[in-house]
Amino acid sequence: MPLDATTTLEQDRKTEGQRRVNMTWELTQAIIAVGVTAAYVVTTARGVNSEGLGNAFFLVIGFYFSRTNHARFGDVLVSRSE
Repeated sequence: MPLDATTTLEQDRKTEGQRRVNMTWELTQAIIAVGVTAAYVVTTARGVNSEGLGNAFFLVIGFYFSRTNHARFGDVLVSRSE
């Protein structure tokens, strides 16, 4: 037997809206990261030295590694049930 719902329709709609905003934001970040990285690689390969582009590249990479949840090998991820 399926369990009874524990959320209201309005709560479900709010959660769906948050997911949509998060997906849009993640896609925007990915486009920026790929664009900055590609520009940095191309200009570096051509021997062009752009301090601003280099700073942008390392900023993008720094933010990526600071916000990504890298679980150590062998860690068990436990989800909370509410």
